[in-house]
Amino acid sequence: MTRKAAMEPARLEVVAPNFKRRLSGVTSTLERVLPYQAREVGIAALGPGLAASVPRIGFLDLRHFWSRPARRRTRIWHARRNVEMLGGLVLRDVLRMKLTLVFTSASQRWHTRWSRFLISRMDAVIATSEKTASYMQRPSTVIHHGIDVDAFAPPPDKAQARREVGLPEELKMVGCFGRIRAQKGTDVFVDALIRILPDHPGWGGVVLGRATGAHTAFFAEQREKVAKAGLADRILFPGEVPTSDIARWYRALDLYVAPQRWEGFGVTPLEAMACGVPVVATTVGAFEELVVEGRTGTMVPPGDVGEMAGAVQAFMQLDDAARAEASTASRRHVVETHSIEVEAQKINAVYAAAWAAS
Repeated sequence: MTRKAAMEPARLEVVAPNFKRRLSGVTSTLERVLPYQAREVGIAALGPGLAASVPRIGFLDLRHFWSRPARRRTRIWHARRNVEMLGGLVLRDVLRMKLTLVFTSASQRWHTRWSRFLISRMDAVIATSEKTASYMQRPSTVIHHGIDVDAFAPPPDKAQARREVGLPEELKMVGCFGRIRAQKGTDVFVDALIRILPDHPGWGGVVLGRATGAHTAFFAEQREKVAKAGLADRILFPGEVPTSDIARWYRALDLYVAPQRWEGFGVTPLEAMACGVPVVATTVGAFEELVVEGRTGTMVPPGDVGEMAGAVQAFMQLDDAARAEASTASRRHVVETHSIEVEAQKINAVYAAAWAAS
């Protein structure tokens, strides 16, 4: 991986630390949004394991933080983890560097005393959903994650899209993507399809992803259920595909299902809707804030096979015009309210307010 040239200290206005070497959801969201933020502010990431496309600085560049950037009174330190908040506090309060501290939380649980202390020392806080904000014990700005609506876009021809990824051209497809495990609700999706596909011969399902470690037995159980139901040719398990290929699989779907029993945020409904695919999702994570009930999809309780089957079957029973309307509404909703550009602009607006208050 080639390290990009360090940004000139006078131009560096925002630092986004990433102190976790292994790829995580937090790292992925940082990598997606930071290049779009860089269109308006001088921003760079700091830390290991980052994509080559992400502007970044090295730890030696921190020596410049005792001086101000050209256009601002302070630099922003935008943390997304406890260890990164702690790093910002040390730099600002111990080493007396000119920093304003911002924290983004995606957690949907009550914070520990240590986390509450760190958060209380931040100058501004962002929550990734209203649910997350409800657990914060201080004011926060809600900013949902965004999607690259150019990378995730509807196909010109659905049959061709299915052909390109090896799915049956003649079947309309319902999909469920991600890790295969009970927490993700894969079994609920499989059981719902087993219940309704016999009455809908023009439809099939696809479970895209893989099981790891202790979840391999769970995966084997799902495949065995499908085989016993005589649906092995209509409920497919293609395995895991590279992240760069995911959009192609969304484009091959007619309906996406997010059956999670628990979720922190969950961007898959946004990715699906950006591709013009309506969604059936459970009432966990931020899903209720992303899916417009009755227009871009339907919400169901987590773990309820009957409700899941009913919602999926209701969509299957729509006529072509109604499904096309839901597809158009799904794409429009994400483009207008959840694009990556919108997310970047909202985060930069938090920076602007923090600078104004500094």
